[in-house]
Amino acid sequence: MYFKVRMTEKTRRHRYTDLHKQGILKQRAVELAEELSSCTLCPRNCGVNRLEDEKGICKTGRKAMVSSYSAHFGEEKPLVGRYGSGTIFFTNCNLLCNFCQNYDISHLGRGVEVDDKQLAGMMMELQERGCHNINFVTPSHVVPQIISALVVAAGEGLTVPLVFNTGAYDKVSTLKSLQGIIDIYMPDFKFWTKDLSIETCNASDYREVAVKAINEMHRQVGDLELTDAGIARRGLLVRHLVMPGYPDETRKILRHISDSVSKNTYVNIMPQYYPCGEILRSDKLGRALRPAEHREAIDYAKTVGLQRIDY
Repeated sequence: MYFKVRMTEKTRRHRYTDLHKQGILKQRAVELAEELSSCTLCPRNCGVNRLEDEKGICKTGRKAMVSSYSAHFGEEKPLVGRYGSGTIFFTNCNLLCNFCQNYDISHLGRGVEVDDKQLAGMMMELQERGCHNINFVTPSHVVPQIISALVVAAGEGLTVPLVFNTGAYDKVSTLKSLQGIIDIYMPDFKFWTKDLSIETCNASDYREVAVKAINEMHRQVGDLELTDAGIARRGLLVRHLVMPGYPDETRKILRHISDSVSKNTYVNIMPQYYPCGEILRSDKLGRALRPAEHREAIDYAKTVGLQRIDY
């Protein structure tokens, strides 16, 4: 259950349409593109020249790659509404969890390169289909390409909210470049301990990065705000995929959200973990999540005072 935070004119902020009219959106696109020459946009800090198609951990050069785009009805209810969330699934990833359910996309690179006009065309098509938002899935490694394409789309009349659907392994400096552009941040706060972060994605600093990133997201957009029809317009929505055999990870993450972000944070406690990819060899993570483990996570979220729980 969750309650609605109504959005009034007083709570509205300038969005990317205003930044486009002011020329600020184009300026940010240029500045972000320049950072590709020695890429440190994400915490991996590869330093490769992506403008020359050099590729680091995310295996992505100058152009973004897209695996698919569609009106998606499997997202959270406030995003889906009646006509779906307009998802654009980007190929490759900067986190590369070894249990990823989209392994062929994130690890094996299934997808095609797109230029600004093509990516903008996808956004416009999804808006024309009636989608309630444009949902950028796994966007952390292609922020410059997204903003560059957004300049084109905003010029063609794009107006729906933008969703940043991320694994939370994001630099605060990159997120700050998105202020006033992204309406809804949707990070998946995955891990708490260093050992599990190293085992699953070789990112020993995951917790520190995610905590800072989610704090910055919340600073920009606040708690999730819904229209009278129950559609998300602005704010933070946190996901947490419950991992089998690691209840303390979930408890510490939920406690942190309640104590240090906001008890009014919309939190989706997800049960759909299943072993795939490289994780099948793991003793603990090589099995599916048990229903009792998911129920315990939901009960704990209520215990620590979280008030908007989805599952």
